[in-house]
Amino acid sequence: MKKTIKVVGAIIRDDSNRVLCALRSSQMSLPNLWEFPGGKIEEGEQPEETLCREIREELSCDIEVAGMVENTTHDYGGFIINLRTFHAKVVGGEPVASEHAALLWLPVSSLQSLVWAPADIPAVDRLVVQQQEAVTRS
Repeated sequence: MKKTIKVVGAIIRDDSNRVLCALRSSQMSLPNLWEFPGGKIEEGEQPEETLCREIREELSCDIEVAGMVENTTHDYGGFIINLRTFHAKVVGGEPVASEHAALLWLPVSSLQSLVWAPADIPAVDRLVVQQQEAVTRS
């Protein structure tokens, strides 16, 4: 049976409502694909705790986690990823790329221009649909 790895990702927005996108480095698995920053849930951790810890470790800033956006399971062949993405905002410091090759702030309307890790695509699509619905309502 394949191993299922439970991970979380933060959909961090700035004051201009742009979303933080992180480029996986060539040293990481799934190199040169974009993702929402986050990481693996450790034994006994709640997803929100994991996100705060991972963002502090990866981006050297503190976040506040809000509601869940998407819960996706993707089979990468050798392993399965269960990714839960959450809305978040920076409440201390500024994001700095220490593990990622690059960080980019993009409006939701531009997210689909990047090449995303497969597990992150449903969350990207959800954000785009939510934005289109909000525009239609207003």
